[in-house]
Amino acid sequence: MAAATLMTKPLPTHPLPKKPLPAGWPRERYESHNRRLKAMRLAIALLDTGCYRPEQANNRRIRATASAIGVHVPSDTTCRLVRALLYDNC
Repeated sequence: MAAATLMTKPLPTHPLPKKPLPAGWPRERYESHNRRLKAMRLAIALLDTGCYRPEQANNRRIRATASAIGVHVPSDTTCRLVRALLYDNC
């Protein structure tokens, strides 16, 4: 009997499609949502560079990483959120 082969779907070559956010949310909710997305992108980029602890991620390093990955310069609030995400990773 022939060995069974595992059939899997090929990985997509493009990122997941973006869906628009639902209309009718207060402006603060959109801002918070986008801030969290940006902080997550920055935290992932910092982890890829070897920055695993919040103490290693000062505002200057976070902002340098943002410019390296092509993200607008984050605010102090976003930098705090990035450090909080790194802290949760520990």
